[in-house]
Amino acid sequence: MNFIPTKLSGCFILEPNVIGDSRGYFMESFNERTFEQGTGAKVHFVQDNQSYSTKGVLRGLHYQCGEHAQAKLVRVLHGEVLDVAVDIRPESPTYGQYVAELLSAENQRQLFVPRGFAHGFVVLSEKAVFFYKCDNFYNKESEGGIIYNDPTLGIDWQLMESELLVSEKDTVLPTLANAKKIW
Repeated sequence: MNFIPTKLSGCFILEPNVIGDSRGYFMESFNERTFEQGTGAKVHFVQDNQSYSTKGVLRGLHYQCGEHAQAKLVRVLHGEVLDVAVDIRPESPTYGQYVAELLSAENQRQLFVPRGFAHGFVVLSEKAVFFYKCDNFYNKESEGGIIYNDPTLGIDWQLMESELLVSEKDTVLPTLANAKKIW
């Protein structure tokens, strides 16, 4: 497994070693010991989630607050998405900055999103199956979110606004400046 640091401290791109032959391929998608050595983070994942979406579906930007904050390890099982992590740690020198990474079933890349980040993705292929591990259980009362088109973030979602399919809940999220505090 190759661990590539991003410009945001603690956020990593993971590239697995894919062993292929005429029959297909094999890869180790997660190994706790290798993960800790590669990221320096001791994370115990407790919940796996999966979603299916069609082209243009944008989910995000979401996070959990306080004791229910979550770190996530995300990947795509089918299709392609643009995955985005936004640093919302108030004390961070990269507060308000984001990374965007193309994740696909073809490139097998994963993104580790530590606690203190908002997260979202948009589907670029006709269909996508998105899978992620969380290190804390979901808690509805601790939900937080930031509007996907916050002008201070300036995220390029790689699709035109008219192509985006956003839930009603996500269209009324606040800007980063007005968002629920994480701690």
